[in-house]
Amino acid sequence: MNLSHLIDIANDSGGTLYLMMLLLTLALTVIIERSRYLSNMLEAGDHLIRLLKSRSADSHSGLTDIFHKYPKLPHRQLIDAASSAQPATRADRESMDSTLEEAVMHEVPKLDRSLWMLDTIITLAPLLGLFGTILGMFNAFSVLGSGQDAAAEVTSGIAEALLATASGLVVAMVGLIFFNSLNTRIRLVVHQMETLKIMILNRADTTIQGHLKAL
Repeated sequence: MNLSHLIDIANDSGGTLYLMMLLLTLALTVIIERSRYLSNMLEAGDHLIRLLKSRSADSHSGLTDIFHKYPKLPHRQLIDAASSAQPATRADRESMDSTLEEAVMHEVPKLDRSLWMLDTIITLAPLLGLFGTILGMFNAFSVLGSGQDAAAEVTSGIAEALLATASGLVVAMVGLIFFNSLNTRIRLVVHQMETLKIMILNRADTTIQGHLKAL
């Protein structure tokens, strides 16, 4: 099966295979963009937590470098919220806890941005493949119904139907694998933010206070 034959099948598919290619391109775009973004956020978040745990003299410069390199780091919102005030009493601590939790909630939608598109593609691709299968079988049976001896046309229609099914399943499987992977990374980033929130609340020592107020 050469390229020209595949193009002929795609042209006879009623546009379903071209739509499948569009879905695959869109899915890969979302996968690549979110994978790079979340990988950077995870790496920066781990570095940030390690620096806040340390008491070295260059911790502040390290934090400044992180925020300069990753200006959209979601963890920064917790730092900004905590830098305005530090808990001194139980009531202040509860207020700070609510403020930090609000900051986390504001950042979560930014983490899973565009994932709804990938979720839609995972559901839509098999259905589109099924639609292409129906069109292919319809073309095959229409040749048989004409009473002509056209074995090539019949096999072409069956090949078109099977190719549409396979294409839909491949797109859905690729999307599902990366969708679960991206959701796992999002949970890890949220876990980092929750860890950072607890660190800010529990480590009310002068080292962390100095870092927060200086940033």
